Amino acid sequence: MSQYPELKNRVAVITGAGRQAGLGEAMAKRLAAEGCKVIITDIGSAQGDHLPESAIGSTNEMQTIVDEIKALGGEATSFVCNVLSADDVKAAAQFAVDTYGRLDIWVNNAGIGYLMKPILEMAVDEWDSVLNVNLRGTFLGIKFAAEKMVELGVAGKIINIGSQASKSAFSHASAYTTSKHGMNGLTRVAAQELGQHNINVNQICPNHVTTGLGAWQNSHFSEVTGKGKEKYMQEMRERIPLGRPGSQEDTANACAFLCSDQASYITGECMNVSGGEEYH
Repeated sequence: MSQYPELKNRVAVITGAGRQAGLGEAMAKRLAAEGCKVIITDIGSAQGDHLPESAIGSTNEMQTIVDEIKALGGEATSFVCNVLSADDVKAAAQFAVDTYGRLDIWVNNAGIGYLMKPILEMAVDEWDSVLNVNLRGTFLGIKFAAEKMVELGVAGKIINIGSQASKSAFSHASAYTTSKHGMNGLTRVAAQELGQHNINVNQICPNHVTTGLGAWQNSHFSEVTGKGKEKYMQEMRERIPLGRPGSQEDTANACAFLCSDQASYITGECMNVSGGEEYH
């Protein structure tokens, strides 16, 4: 049963949603369950050293997610989009309108969370890749989604996917933390500027979620801290008041709420979804 019936037939674009078991997939399926028509976007194929096949949503995975949504009675399609390309992002917004006649929701989910090194070891091109995908990509999504929403006269919802790193600093994550802190400011400025057009702009800040990327982070930080995976995960659970890491569904539920009419007076928020771990 739909929790937010007003979302039926609204059109949602979700970037970086082509990886199975990822946050993007979970949000796409949650919005589709509410009756949204969902467009799954991702880069589709590996591009260079910093966007390897293991870290991107392939065209095959994108189609699998679309097929699974349809099998559950939802409406979905896919579109290959590199969020570093202004032309691609603009085309994704136009594709939504050409395909479904409108654009109501845009979720900036695409990001790099796997280039994690100490500052002294991080290459400049690695830093640039993280900042460009996580921050430039979000800027382009806001810009071109909002342009289309204003053109159509839609009271739209733009959701940016931040992180606990949007609020707190983490060793070995200088570029990632910087990009997610920057997203806070971008979210708030966009909310101020776009409020006159009845467009809400908010950000979701999950703590650790064991997606495919999250599993890599578990292994990576277990190793670099020398704690071993079992101890690392136990310490994580102990510092979270609710006693567990986040799930994909936690973020997806927050996304659905912020897209609903119940959140129509909420904008410029960077909302923690962290089981009480993050209070800022």
